Amino acid sequence: MKFTSWNVNGFRAVLSKGFEEIFYECDSDFFCLQETKMQAGQADFHPEGYYEYYNYAEKKGYSGTAIFAKKSAGEPLSVSYGLNGGHDDEGRVITLEYPEFYLVCCYTPNAQDGLKRIDYRCEFEDAMRDYLCGLDKVKPVIYCGDLNVAHNEIDLKNPKTNRGNAGFSDEERGKMTELLDAGFTDTFRYLYPETVTYSWWSYRFKAREKNAGWRIDYFIISDRLRPKLEDSVIMTEIFGSDHCPVTLILKD
Repeated sequence: MKFTSWNVNGFRAVLSKGFEEIFYECDSDFFCLQETKMQAGQADFHPEGYYEYYNYAEKKGYSGTAIFAKKSAGEPLSVSYGLNGGHDDEGRVITLEYPEFYLVCCYTPNAQDGLKRIDYRCEFEDAMRDYLCGLDKVKPVIYCGDLNVAHNEIDLKNPKTNRGNAGFSDEERGKMTELLDAGFTDTFRYLYPETVTYSWWSYRFKAREKNAGWRIDYFIISDRLRPKLEDSVIMTEIFGSDHCPVTLILKD
C-alpha cells in the first residue's frame, strides 16, 4: 500500500505546475496535501477513482489540508476533522479510519520568527500527541504531513546557525521526541539512520540549488507497524513547491 504526502504551498498554484501528471505517476492509494491555501470550490481537480476530503481554514488563502483516497481501498469507516473537536479553525488535520489503521494528515503550525507562536505550537503538539495515542489504543496509526520541525542535526543543512529558530527550537524538537517515545516511529530515519536528505528548501538564496534544506515532512507510524514497513522515500526530484513529496510504502 502506497501513501504520499506533499505540502504544495498553494494547491491552485501547483495545479498549474504539473500536479496532475505527478499525481497519476505516483499512483498512490492515498495522496495527502498540506497548505492548500484555498476554500471549497476553488480547485478543479477531481481524480477518477478517488474519494476527496478537504479541511479548509476559516482564514482565506491560509493553511488547509486534503486527502485523495483510492476507492479501490474502500470507503473510510469514518472521516473526522481537527483534534477531537479542537484546533480546527485553521484546517490542519484530517483523519480517515479504515479497518486496519487510521490515516492522519497534518499541517503543524509554524512557531514563526522569534518563536512568536511557540506557546500555541506546543499546545497543538500536546493535543496531537494525546490524539494519536488515543487512536493508537484502538488500531495502528499512519501520521503524515509537514510537521514543521527538523528533529535532529542531521535533518537540516545548518544546525548550528539555526539552533533556537522556528523549526529547530529545543521546544519543538522535544515535542517530536515525546511523540516518538510514546510508541511511534519516524519511518525515514528508522530505515536510513545516516542518510542526509531534505524535503523543504527556502525560496531565498538559491537554497534548493545549493541543497541547503530541512527535513520537515514525515511519515510516522505506530511502532507495531514496523514489520510492514517496506520503504520511506523523499522525492527530491519533484518540483512545484518549496517542499517535495514524501512517500511511504507498507507491505499488504
